Amino acid sequence: MRATIIHGPGDIRVEDRDYPSIVRPTDAVVRVTASCVCGSDLWPYRGVRPTKEPKAIGHEFVGVVESVGDDVRDLAVGDFVIAPFVDSCGTCPPCRDGVTVACEHLAGWGSTDEHGDFVQGGQGEAVRVPQADGTLRKVEGVSEPDAALTASLLTLSDVMSTGHHAAVSANVGPGSTVVVVGDGAVGLCGVLAARRLGAERIIAMSRHEDRQALAREFGATDIVAERGDAGVEKVRELLGGVLADSVLECVGTKESMDQALRSTRPGGHLGFVGVPAGGPELPISYLFAKNITVGGGMAPAHTYIPELLKDVLDGTIDPGRVFDVEMPLEDVAEAYKAMDERRAIKVLLKP
Repeated sequence: MRATIIHGPGDIRVEDRDYPSIVRPTDAVVRVTASCVCGSDLWPYRGVRPTKEPKAIGHEFVGVVESVGDDVRDLAVGDFVIAPFVDSCGTCPPCRDGVTVACEHLAGWGSTDEHGDFVQGGQGEAVRVPQADGTLRKVEGVSEPDAALTASLLTLSDVMSTGHHAAVSANVGPGSTVVVVGDGAVGLCGVLAARRLGAERIIAMSRHEDRQALAREFGATDIVAERGDAGVEKVRELLGGVLADSVLECVGTKESMDQALRSTRPGGHLGFVGVPAGGPELPISYLFAKNITVGGGMAPAHTYIPELLKDVLDGTIDPGRVFDVEMPLEDVAEAYKAMDERRAIKVLLKP
């Protein structure tokens, strides 16, 4: 099969690899019908995170179950499934608590599982899914979704679930004032999540007209292009002299965390979901003085998918619009380049 392999900074290739098969009785093999490039994939692409040797990459995909192991009970051949961005057993204490990203038997796509067996990356034609019952979410009544529905279902594997996690962690609710730092796919989904949860005022921080337009369509009431002190003062001006009840940090750099913290009112909440890639350290004295609550981290997508899936299927939300470019898998190197150069918000890949 064809699979995406990262060799080093700026070096993404599509190569031939063995087609996956059932290794353990709890496995399933999924034929990928759509995958994508994530903003966090750009960290190794840019060399921010080292690539010590060539490895499979990609952690967001949807597809059709092709085969299942003898111990798989909740899935059958032909099921259309969403794969969260990590696998999980579903039965350990963290999984039972809903924190599936902290599963005691966790494995990531493009790595090895706890038994040392290889797990394919999501940017390929097929994936062996360990712990299939605890990992995959079946989409009931859907076997061949159209392009628009496929795109929205794909966002549930990561970016929509992550944007929702940011909003939940920031205590967004009816009547909230919200600032979203970051205008990538996660930030835009954070805007959509904040609107879904009933926020009254949503300020998207963005300098790009195409992203500003989508943010407004997703529910942003205001756009702030300024950064640093000027950005904070613009937020204060828009909110009548005060800062935001809830702030969503959706980038992961020191600068974005600083912007987010200084946009949060005393006693407010900050939800962070940006993958740390620049040493963002929390200023404990500032938090102490301002009584700001900080929460977040990796989103437990498996836990969030059922409630978000319902809204996708009934048309309440359409997060798939964050995909502004679609490319064949063979063009994945160009997909990475387009996202790195901010010529695309998010690229959907078709095997």
